[in-house]
Amino acid sequence: MARMSPDLRVCFLGDSFVAGVGDPEHRGWVGRMSARSTGAGRPLTAYNLGVRRDTTAEVRARWAAECRPRLAAGQDRRIVVSTGVNDTTVENGSRRLAAEASLAALAALLGGAADAGWPVLVVGPPPVADAGHDRRVAELDSRFGELCAATGVPYVAVLDALAGSATWRREVAAGDGAHPGAAGYQRYADLVWPGWAAWTGAPADR
Repeated sequence: MARMSPDLRVCFLGDSFVAGVGDPEHRGWVGRMSARSTGAGRPLTAYNLGVRRDTTAEVRARWAAECRPRLAAGQDRRIVVSTGVNDTTVENGSRRLAAEASLAALAALLGGAADAGWPVLVVGPPPVADAGHDRRVAELDSRFGELCAATGVPYVAVLDALAGSATWRREVAAGDGAHPGAAGYQRYADLVWPGWAAWTGAPADR
């Protein structure tokens, strides 16, 4: 009789990059990485809860209500969070969300998930086609990483690697200036994979 894999259920919380906006195949990095995990022997039920334009504060406001019914049962229940680009967008002369507010929102979400017993993996924000915006994203990326290190939460930074990817830059420039196409999201998924494998126990070399 075949050995059953543990029942893994994961809510992916975040913004348009989590939702996979711009991908003509409608899989994004979440769908691609989830498929790879299943192929590697770590199948899961993936709930994509990405919302366009959401800041970290907006994700924090909705995360519990959305995750609770999806993670109500199961042997292994987890959350992946990825935000930040919308926080650092400048509208009407100011950032949509100040850095301290972004950090407070992420800290509150991490604390709530810990109280619920749901492990969290945080994936850092990607670059866009705007140098000034990318500098603000880089600052927040660094501070998110520091917060996760201080709280014992694994953090996967993708900013520098994607900034150096010709594929990512080309597809973002050809699109809306923020979101890539299928190949860019594949690169994104490949960068997240080692952190995902370590976090879930999936074979890292698959």
